[in-house]
Amino acid sequence: MPLIELKKISRIYETGETTVRALQNIQLQLDAQAFISFVGPSGSGKTTLLNVIGCLDKPTEGEVVINGTQVNGFNSREAAQFRGENIGFIFQNFNLLPVLTVFENIEYPLVMVQNVAEKERRERVLRLLEAVGMLDQKDKFPSQVSGGQKQRIAVARALVTNPKLVLADEPTANLDSVSAHNVIELMRKMQHELKTTFIFSTHDPKVVREAEIVYTLEDGQITNRKNQAEAVN
Repeated sequence: MPLIELKKISRIYETGETTVRALQNIQLQLDAQAFISFVGPSGSGKTTLLNVIGCLDKPTEGEVVINGTQVNGFNSREAAQFRGENIGFIFQNFNLLPVLTVFENIEYPLVMVQNVAEKERRERVLRLLEAVGMLDQKDKFPSQVSGGQKQRIAVARALVTNPKLVLADEPTANLDSVSAHNVIELMRKMQHELKTTFIFSTHDPKVVREAEIVYTLEDGQITNRKNQAEAVN
């Protein structure tokens, strides 16, 4: 069974007298433990598709099934609970809380979403801090670390809940080339070690090159699918 099934998904926005078809009849099956990229020009529907998969937005038509659960009918409370238990998010602007330390930023979802006991929280956070090479920075605040380090913190925070799926919207957009390369390598490492599925919305060719499967979107439709793992083999 695929991890994600999108069944004839459409997302339509009404803005005044204008109708925007952000997604049109998307039909996809995405396997677990994959490294997948959605690419396409601005306005092609990449972020909307990511938001629909992440239960941040609802399709106007169609069904979204994640790990066997149909999620498009969830109310806001149910969607938030499902996200907290199953999905991690990485954003291009990091979305770190400036008043919390590095440690506390990573710990935050375990306190606010999953209510994990303190001992287990500490063990999980320290393990991920070590994995992302930020253990010696754990008591600093976001303003005291670099952009590349902020994104490493964001990766750790996305993984701390042990999600089956991580969604990343332009995760390297605000990073220099060296930091971007390091973050991509880190996510690849986490994919292999934790068996996590990563799905990206990106313009960055470095991310695209690392993806096993690349879907191209134009005008809310998938126009191409490239299996790069097969191409390499």
